[in-house]
Amino acid sequence: MTDPAPARPAATVVLLRDRPGAPERTPPDILMVRRTRGTSFFGGAFVFPGGRVDEADRATDADEWCDGADMARTHFADLVNRPDVGVSYHVAAMRELFEEAGVLLARDRTGQFIVTTDPATRVRFDEHRHALHSGGRSLRSIVDAEGLRLALHALRPLSHWVTPVIEPKRFDTRFFVACMPDGQVPLHDSLETTESRWMTAAGALDLCRRDEIVLAPPTWRTLQDLSRFDSIAAILDWLPRQPIVRMQPMPYDIDGRKMLLLPGDPLNPEPYPGDSPPETRFVLDEGRWRAIVP
Repeated sequence: MTDPAPARPAATVVLLRDRPGAPERTPPDILMVRRTRGTSFFGGAFVFPGGRVDEADRATDADEWCDGADMARTHFADLVNRPDVGVSYHVAAMRELFEEAGVLLARDRTGQFIVTTDPATRVRFDEHRHALHSGGRSLRSIVDAEGLRLALHALRPLSHWVTPVIEPKRFDTRFFVACMPDGQVPLHDSLETTESRWMTAAGALDLCRRDEIVLAPPTWRTLQDLSRFDSIAAILDWLPRQPIVRMQPMPYDIDGRKMLLLPGDPLNPEPYPGDSPPETRFVLDEGRWRAIVP
């Protein structure tokens, strides 16, 4: 039996906004992007913007160009003794959000989130985005050139997922929540992602149940957690009280049916602290993972 592939560090952002024209206490919209079909890891699935942590994200000088670096160093209990690693997940989340969705969580000299909706600014930041994606520029150089500071404190830690050991490509991913700033318009990059949609958590789950979209197990579980709340304020109030545990689905076969068991499932010895949704396992059915109740 070969050793499992190493799990590479990665970060993803669940971007929230109030639904336009909706009354108060309305479930928020969540930005979802569709991965290019030819992608080896969940190609064609709808995901949250994100990707792996690059070497350039390991910002030992984060205090010079980021706000909230001290907070970022303490967000994950398992990384408090490696504070620069904790910061790198935040920087990677910011970079991937800008690359894949065109949203940059950075503040100008007045302390306000940048506005990129006027045509000239939009063209300039599109050029920054393409240069960053191609490796021609770093996020630090863009922030410095525009006189900005990256707003690491805009990211709220949500969860920690590790790809099952059976997969040939594995990631150790930190999930964050952020709110969509006014004055920017998200758009997929047409490279790694081919579509972007605002959906409610419940709406996305319903589309998946009807086989209209594909969701990976961590995406499903995240949407299921967030579907309980009727406002962004309720989600932000819940986050600090939500235990962040290492979620690594366990492969399992029952009579030839391939399954993934989450912590808290009756057949998974790993416990889950706190409330767990009833669907704690996924079964592989016609090429997609479907959530089921044990």
